Amino acid sequence: MDLNLLKLILQIVLAITGVAVILLVLLHRGKGGGLSDMFGGGVSSSASASGVAERNLDRLTVTLAVVFGAAAVGLGVIERFM
Repeated sequence: MDLNLLKLILQIVLAITGVAVILLVLLHRGKGGGLSDMFGGGVSSSASASGVAERNLDRLTVTLAVVFGAAAVGLGVIERFM
């Protein structure tokens, strides 16, 4: 595979995952209610469903952050040896 094509693919992956991580972090629960408050749920209605949603949101955020980091390292390696 041509290194320029690989570099382009990694740049696209980096851009997409960067935007996705930003959006997912903004969905997380802050000092308020986070995801459950966004959809109208209060403290009383966020018993079990939002716990599962928050855990899945955590997993997805961490996975995309790892992909983002790997793409950044890969791009750095390509730039170093190109």
